[in-house]
Amino acid sequence: IRHENILMWCDSAYTYTGTNRVDAFGNVHINQADTVDLYARKVYYNGDNSEARAYHNVRLINKSTTLFTDTLYYDMDANIGYYDNHGKIVDSTNTLTSVIGKYFVDTDIAHFYREVEGFSDKYTLTSDTLQYNTKTGLIFIEGPTTIRDSLNTLYAEKGWYDTNTGEAELLKKPVVYNETQQLTANYIKYNETDGNGRALGNVKIEDFENKIIVTGKTSDYNEKLEIATVTDSALFIMYSEKDTLFLHADTLKTIPDIVEDEKIIMAYYGTRFFRSDIQGICDSLIYFTKDSLVQLFKNPVIWSDAHQLTADHIEMQQHTNSPDELHLKNNSFIISKLDSGRFDQIKGKEMTGLVVQNKLDRIDVNGSGQMLYYAREEEDIIGLNRTESSKISIQFREGKVFRTAFLQSPEGVLKPLFELTEEEKTLAGFEWKIHLRPLSKHDVFEKTEEIPVPPKESQTEKEAEIIPVEKIE
Repeated sequence: IRHENILMWCDSAYTYTGTNRVDAFGNVHINQADTVDLYARKVYYNGDNSEARAYHNVRLINKSTTLFTDTLYYDMDANIGYYDNHGKIVDSTNTLTSVIGKYFVDTDIAHFYREVEGFSDKYTLTSDTLQYNTKTGLIFIEGPTTIRDSLNTLYAEKGWYDTNTGEAELLKKPVVYNETQQLTANYIKYNETDGNGRALGNVKIEDFENKIIVTGKTSDYNEKLEIATVTDSALFIMYSEKDTLFLHADTLKTIPDIVEDEKIIMAYYGTRFFRSDIQGICDSLIYFTKDSLVQLFKNPVIWSDAHQLTADHIEMQQHTNSPDELHLKNNSFIISKLDSGRFDQIKGKEMTGLVVQNKLDRIDVNGSGQMLYYAREEEDIIGLNRTESSKISIQFREGKVFRTAFLQSPEGVLKPLFELTEEEKTLAGFEWKIHLRPLSKHDVFEKTEEIPVPPKESQTEKEAEIIPVEKIE
């Protein structure tokens, strides 16, 4: 049967006099303009309205794309196929199914609604609403959609996904996650092929294995290389059952360590951190998850209880079954506040400290050791003890000097309080920087004045770049 650019074949048919209507039955095949083919067991064709209703084992074929369904309404003027009782569209690479669908033949666009599922050898997909371009392979996300590829699971309610390259732009409530990490933001650009991506607005990166959260406003990352950089209000959070560390810097960067599943976190420019038992500031910081080692560079200051620790370079290392370690290198200085106007002080070239139950327990001074502390008889202060020795070992109890051992060539003097001048109450280089101390997790975002550089006579080394020094043996 021929009508305009339509050719129809079937086993049997009814025609209606005075109309262009045909009811066709059995192995029905309609060809439109030598480009579109419609197959079904039964078709009601109305040439006056340019429409066809096809039933049972329906196939609508356009080039390399085939629509399968059991009931199809086809508008032959607009070249639009519509189904509302489950259908499937298959092309050379992708298969998509839904309860309701529309296929725009001229523009190669298919609309899918309700219980949408899709797959190829590269991904699987579930959705509520989406569009698919059969020519370009682009999926346009129009509702809650989950896509799983070889690396990650993607979720968004608006955006697009390229089924050929794995590239995606997620615009509404986007999430990219796998078994160990999760990324959320207002906007996420993602590329499965090279692993590169970008996240903007309320960025949050979670590392479940290392119990780390990084937040900020902008992030550039590479999923394959496991490298991520966060800027603009960047915040590093490391949590445990006991406490949580909050750290802010202008830029935070994570890179993989040479040890599998371990990371190196770098913070630089204006670093400030807070935990209930320890607080600190520095220009730059590096943290190794493998051995819980922290390195602080360029004018670092650490506070713990009543103690202030400074040096050209500071290292801290946490241990699970042994005391935590502190290493102060070059121009080391520890100040312990007793009361208004009184400070115990320890100064030396290098210091090694032990921390037990989050409290300073012992300090060993190696090289150019100087110590200034208030001597006591029971609870009474009897004078100020000033001692010099190249090696000193100090034990603390309840934040105060408890026992001291001068191990090499000690020289010292004890002066009564009433004989002290103001100059004698401090060692050279003394600087109490309590106004810079973060007092809460919110304080890490406070901008402070530039940290003064130590006087030239006591400054033996200057750190200008983030250069990891030799780790603790």
